[in-house]
Amino acid sequence: MTSNFKKSLVALAGALALAGTAQAADFSAAIKGDHRNKDYVARDQYRNPAETLEFMGIEPDMTVVEITPGGGWYTEILGPYLSKEGILYAAHFPENSESDYFKRSLKNFKAKLAANDKAYKKVIVTEFAPQTGREIAPAGSADAVVTFRNVHNWMYRNYADEAFASFFAALKPGGVLGIVEHRAKPGTSLEDMVKSGYVTQEYVIDLAKKAGFEFEEASEVNANPKDTADHPKGVWTLPPVMRLGEEDREKYLAIGESDRMTLRFRKPKS
Repeated sequence: MTSNFKKSLVALAGALALAGTAQAADFSAAIKGDHRNKDYVARDQYRNPAETLEFMGIEPDMTVVEITPGGGWYTEILGPYLSKEGILYAAHFPENSESDYFKRSLKNFKAKLAANDKAYKKVIVTEFAPQTGREIAPAGSADAVVTFRNVHNWMYRNYADEAFASFFAALKPGGVLGIVEHRAKPGTSLEDMVKSGYVTQEYVIDLAKKAGFEFEEASEVNANPKDTADHPKGVWTLPPVMRLGEEDREKYLAIGESDRMTLRFRKPKS
């Protein structure tokens, strides 16, 4: 091997290492940005955004769909991260919803985007209404679809199958579906899952496979072994909701946020 060839290999390895560092730095910059809500920042210890998005394979030049972004916890990170090379579709509540909560949430989310053009310049708001068949993004356009703690809501509203079908339709062949959800104990009944907000990992995997996805990997990055998943008011007993108020407050604060599964699926390439 010639000296020049060795130097070329070393230079290439260095360039690749720098590229990986740059991507990690991009996550760090978005997470540490001054634009973030301070109450959201306080929850980083439970939601582990950098590790979660890295596990899902999110890269800065991707087209990503975030399902039901709510107040924009993850949008505050994904928006700036994708602002140079990528696109973020925020599939929020439908504009013509009869729910006052849905309408208020969507209005506040749009105001959040409008207040910071720099951070959210590549965010496109669409609608997530799977029972209508409406597109969350143009068919076959997305590199990744991500959703955080939402599966139990679709089960409650009886459109979980339609939701997963819409993700499959939006993704390119080979695209990624990343899911974080409150984790129930194996064998938990469907009724108890809907009531408690905790869903078994097996049930989520079955929903995805039914829609055509291949299960790729599970991560324990958002696991919480302190959570027994059997609380009086379900997952809403724990922070941040704390539905019992002052009753056993210190006990539930000590547990922290819920035990969560973190899953990655893939749309087949063919």
